[in-house]
Amino acid sequence: MRNAALYTGVLLTAVVLGGCSSQPQASTTTTTPSPTTSSASTSTSAAAPGDPVAATTAQCPYLSSDFVADANGEKVTKVMISADKPHPACFFYSFGNDKQLVVQVYVGQAAAATALVNKAAPIDSSDKADLPGGWNGGSMATSTGAVYAVAKAGSAVVAFTDQKQTIKAKQVVKQAIAALGL
Repeated sequence: MRNAALYTGVLLTAVVLGGCSSQPQASTTTTTPSPTTSSASTSTSAAAPGDPVAATTAQCPYLSSDFVADANGEKVTKVMISADKPHPACFFYSFGNDKQLVVQVYVGQAAAATALVNKAAPIDSSDKADLPGGWNGGSMATSTGAVYAVAKAGSAVVAFTDQKQTIKAKQVVKQAIAALGL
C-alpha cells in the first residue's frame, strides 16, 4: 500500500511538472507569429512604384539632351516623358528609335523610395552606390546595359542606360538630383 501511494505521488508530480513545462512552449509558439505578422505588413506597405511609361514627346524638365548625349556617349534623337507627377520619368532615344537612357524620379514615402532602388539594383546582387548628401543605393551592369539607383529619405532617382558602364548612369543621376534640388 505504501508503495502504491509513493508511486501515485511520483506519477502526480511528473504529470504536474510535465504540464508546467509544456506551458512555456505554447506561450513561445503564440508570441512567435506576432513579429512575423508585423514584418509582413511592413513589407506590403513598402511597394515600389511601377515602371514608368513614355506618354508624350517633350523635353525632360530636369535633364538636357546635350547633357545626356555627353554623359551617355550617344546622340539623342528623341525625348519622351511619362505622365508621373511631380517629376516625370524621362526617356532618351538614339538612332533607330532605340531607348538609350531612362531616368525615373520618385518623391513620396521613404519605404517606397527604398523599394524602388532595391527593385532596380537589388542589394544582394548590386555594388554599393553612395552619393554626397546621404544618397545610398546600388549600381550594376545588366543584360541590356547598366543601372544606378539611389534613395534618400522619401526620394529616389534611378537611371537605366544601354551602356555597360555604371559611371554613365551615375553622372545622369547626380545631374538629376542637382537640377531638381533633391
